[in-house]
Amino acid sequence: MTERRVVITACSAISPIGHGKEQIVESLVNGVSGVKTLREDDLISPFIHSRVYGTVSYPIVYDFSRQHRKTMGPVAYYACQVAKDVLAQAGLPPEFVTGGRLGVAFGSIHGSPTVQRDIYRIFFEAKDKASFQGIGAVDYLKSMVHTTAVNISKMFGITGRIISSGTACTTSSQSIGYGYEAVKYGLQDAMICGGADEYDTITVAVFDNLLACSTAFNDQPQQTPRPFDKARDGLVVAEGAGAVMLEEYEFAKKRGATILAEVIGFACNSNGGDLILPNLDGISKTLKLGLENAGINAQEIDLVSAHATATKMGDIIEAQATGAVFGSEPYVVALKSYMGHTMAACGAIETVLTLYMMQEGFIAPTLNLGDIDERCAMIRHVQKLIEHPVKTAAIQNFAFGGVNTSLLIRKVT
Repeated sequence: MTERRVVITACSAISPIGHGKEQIVESLVNGVSGVKTLREDDLISPFIHSRVYGTVSYPIVYDFSRQHRKTMGPVAYYACQVAKDVLAQAGLPPEFVTGGRLGVAFGSIHGSPTVQRDIYRIFFEAKDKASFQGIGAVDYLKSMVHTTAVNISKMFGITGRIISSGTACTTSSQSIGYGYEAVKYGLQDAMICGGADEYDTITVAVFDNLLACSTAFNDQPQQTPRPFDKARDGLVVAEGAGAVMLEEYEFAKKRGATILAEVIGFACNSNGGDLILPNLDGISKTLKLGLENAGINAQEIDLVSAHATATKMGDIIEAQATGAVFGSEPYVVALKSYMGHTMAACGAIETVLTLYMMQEGFIAPTLNLGDIDERCAMIRHVQKLIEHPVKTAAIQNFAFGGVNTSLLIRKVT
């Protein structure tokens, strides 16, 4: 099977530190955190210890028709907006968009949990048939796990293949990887890839109950999370969406598309064991497979975007694996320090932010990294903003369930 080159021709993110390149780059350059106090809602419990969240607190104007809005929960709004952004940036001809050679690889963790919550409330509290019928005909379409991918395809008339990964924290990195493979092996000529998740107090409660959430900075939300820092005390749940447009290189070049970077490698594997604890061997193997797939050696990596959730053991295992595979030369940045853990969206958002740094020639520091944990000191941390050209970058993500991904991108010169 002939292998084709795959390039990124557009990208966009809705994140706690901004929507689109201008806002996000400004936040990275100025060290702005998007972590705020957890919203008060009917699920807030005195038993939830964490009171911080990475929040999209600015208004977003959605120019969506009612025809499309009626099947969309909050997560699909996020997804469709970033998909709209990348379609506009890429400038693909309308007949191509609907012609079957463009596909969608997009996912979320739960679908729309706020819609699911309303369905369950009606189901369990219904006193009669009339109140039970308050469950709407389109509620399932809003809450199903592939709601992001199918709402994107519906809104833009996309008739190519649909891939909807749902592997927690590796959802959108898998989406990009699987989209890359679809284009590389000629199954599609272009793919919109990414992921989204919406604000959800239940997710906070779950991680809080696992003792994985940050609690020590409830009164200073912008001081957490603290990846690789001695004072780190857990992750901060967050919301957002990210998307990239992938195209076959010759197709993109022929139509005069702007090429942001080339995807040169992807790897994904499973630890094959514990579903929660990170695994040094599994992560290391994934990083090595990524290099092998890209056909490069570790010395060619300029920047590593670390998964780095700021959990006690996760950061140590990742630092050990990163140091063992890539050595101590590549700069390492933990972008979750700016916005928290955007769950299914994190891989795509972190890819977008890496592209922005690649375009602008700087590397943002890891926020809140004042005192590096000596157990994480074998890698080259970034503690202040530096101007530095980034040619080749590795974006790595690891998920509950033991799923690991490594995505490698390179600037096209």
